[in-house]
Amino acid sequence: VQLQASGGGLVQAGGSLRLSCAASGRTFSNYAMGWFRQAPGKEREFVAAISWSGGSTYYADSVKGRFTISRDNAKNTVYLQMNSLKPEDTAVYYCAANRVVTTTPYYNYWGQGTQVTVSS
Repeated sequence: VQLQASGGGLVQAGGSLRLSCAASGRTFSNYAMGWFRQAPGKEREFVAAISWSGGSTYYADSVKGRFTISRDNAKNTVYLQMNSLKPEDTAVYYCAANRVVTTTPYYNYWGQGTQVTVSS
């Protein structure tokens, strides 16, 4: 599976962004999808995940109620809607694909990352 993340940028605190991750190469609907992020000097951390059907979603406590993960299997795309952004959300965001949905970083396929910067 090849993954291409996009939609990052610079936004003020309290603003919103929507990240997209387009998949190709294999049957997208066979894979659970996840979003992770990595801030400078910190380890990569889980943000959100969604099952292959979209019926189950999972969130890190730090983003619960502010971020929403969704997918469109017809478009081979997963989204991360980010609202009420905070400066601590600043990081490179990565999408990932795996046969089994998990909140751990043990995903088989990773995208290249997109930078999100939230100014105070």
